[in-house]
Amino acid sequence: MEKADHIWMDGKVVGWNDASAHLISNTLHYGFGVFEGIRCYKTPVGPAVFRLKEHLLRLRQSATILGFEVPYSIEEMTEGTRVIVKANGFDQCYIRPIAYIGDGGMGLAYEDCKINVSIAAWHWGEYVGKGTLENGSRVRTSSYVRHHVNTHMSKAKACGNYMLFQMARTEAKRDGYDEALLLDTNGHVAEGSVEHVFLVREGVLYTPPLANLLDGITRRTVIQLAQDNGLQVREELFSRDYMVTADEAFFVGTGAEVTPVVELDNRRIGTGKRGPITELLQKSYFDHVYGRVETHPEWLTYV
Repeated sequence: MEKADHIWMDGKVVGWNDASAHLISNTLHYGFGVFEGIRCYKTPVGPAVFRLKEHLLRLRQSATILGFEVPYSIEEMTEGTRVIVKANGFDQCYIRPIAYIGDGGMGLAYEDCKINVSIAAWHWGEYVGKGTLENGSRVRTSSYVRHHVNTHMSKAKACGNYMLFQMARTEAKRDGYDEALLLDTNGHVAEGSVEHVFLVREGVLYTPPLANLLDGITRRTVIQLAQDNGLQVREELFSRDYMVTADEAFFVGTGAEVTPVVELDNRRIGTGKRGPITELLQKSYFDHVYGRVETHPEWLTYV
């Protein structure tokens, strides 16, 4: 992460070092807030944010699930995103909108608290690890289990939900792996710490059904691209041993983009290298986000 010069806070552009919330903040103490992770890419005609409307819509839906309203419209936050990318002079960056309680609210009831919205942007490269887009990632099954559907509001991209994923990824990194794989409470493969999982068997793509998982925007994108390329996609439950015996596997997410998984729990997946279908979808994904093709122009919001 390379910090930027400016952040958009409640409609105003402030300096990076001046962007702050109070120590006595409900969100800081309890994790009550919602956020999004978005990428802006350098295209032949300037910077473009990938699927911005869908991300901002999900931000508002996450807030609805938690029981509050985001005090800015999709259009206002779209303009705020454009403003902050321009203010920092980025042609490519990661974007983080967040709706939170910046001051007060130490009781668990939050009805009278003011909701703040900020949009930050910074440069962020390969999330899973340097070189993993080409060489693939080594993954371990986490000792932590993905939230049960009735434990947390799993369809909300809520700040507090991510403590689990942070612990899972930290555990994996400490043990020498690139990423963690979480199982659900029934032992089926759920997701990576912040990624959806796909595997390939005999030319068919498999991914876990959404059930208690976040409705991933990159997941939707990859399914569409697979279908555009004539590939069959099945949403099915599967176990980690089924994943180990797959021909290929990969993670998808805003941060991970399309990252091959070449090893799980010290067991090689397929050839142990990025597979041909993974490479095909990876190329198609990057062709779209970088504006090299015009198959889905609605996915790009130009700055």
